[in-house]
Amino acid sequence: MKKLLTAAALTLTLASCGILGLPSGGVTTYTLPGNAVFPEGIAHLPGSSDFYVGSTTDGTIYKGTLGKKEMTEFLPANADRSTAIGLKIDAQNRLYVSGGGTGKMFVYDTVSKSLLKSYTTPATPATFINDVTLTPDAAYFTDSQRPVLFRISRTASTLGDVEPWLDFTGTALQYQTGFNLNGIASTPDGKTLIVVQSNTGKLFRINVADKAVTEIDLNGATVKNGDGILLEGQTLYVVRNQDVIIVPVALNADFSRGTLGTAFSDPSLRYPTTIAQEGKRLLVVNSQFDRRGDGKNPELPFTVSDIAIK
Repeated sequence: MKKLLTAAALTLTLASCGILGLPSGGVTTYTLPGNAVFPEGIAHLPGSSDFYVGSTTDGTIYKGTLGKKEMTEFLPANADRSTAIGLKIDAQNRLYVSGGGTGKMFVYDTVSKSLLKSYTTPATPATFINDVTLTPDAAYFTDSQRPVLFRISRTASTLGDVEPWLDFTGTALQYQTGFNLNGIASTPDGKTLIVVQSNTGKLFRINVADKAVTEIDLNGATVKNGDGILLEGQTLYVVRNQDVIIVPVALNADFSRGTLGTAFSDPSLRYPTTIAQEGKRLLVVNSQFDRRGDGKNPELPFTVSDIAIK
């Protein structure tokens, strides 16, 4: 005769299988060591148990393991990589790091922890290399201060040089005072890029083949303060940092129009900046940028939240 499971045992069994949408190992927040981390970017390869988070303060890269609450230092800070903003990792275990105001990009081997290549963009009065997305043949980096999208060609075994691939001057995407392009995402085939302009709340579609830039029609709505974005099929998840919410945007087949869905949040969020996906859940970086400077104190420890997609 088969033994019947108690309610508690059934819940535990379903949770361990991911059926209830509970976080791996029951962890709802991952903690980072340090009292001045102010993290921003996150990289996670679907199917992997590892993820990486960067410090904006000194460029330290931290490593986390799904189901294990405490994260550890992975790459220590150094003078060249003095800050770490957007992050992505590819199937070859290469970690791409955006260098913010340094105007630099870095690529590391996460197995050996060695620097594979560093890049320096042309000198300019204002730059902020912010986020990065990976397509089958390239890495694209946004610059929040300079109206240029940078590109690094890539294959499974090689990394190319950096190039100012697209100048937005004269396109539908016009830079304004403040923080402009921020998060970037790409379709699996690499044919379409989607970017968010934080200060205007507009979304734009970029056709890689001809570099055509088109504003995505949101029927008058905006996603102002949009930061990191995640594209899952035809749904774009936008983190609105100051608003402490994540907004799903349902996009049509060619990504030319979108409809804002119901925003969701979580009590654990602390000025969230960006997200990574693991199954039906999101890993959300809590930057606490609103508690930085001017005698303000962050709430320790710094964390990454593990919340269900809604």
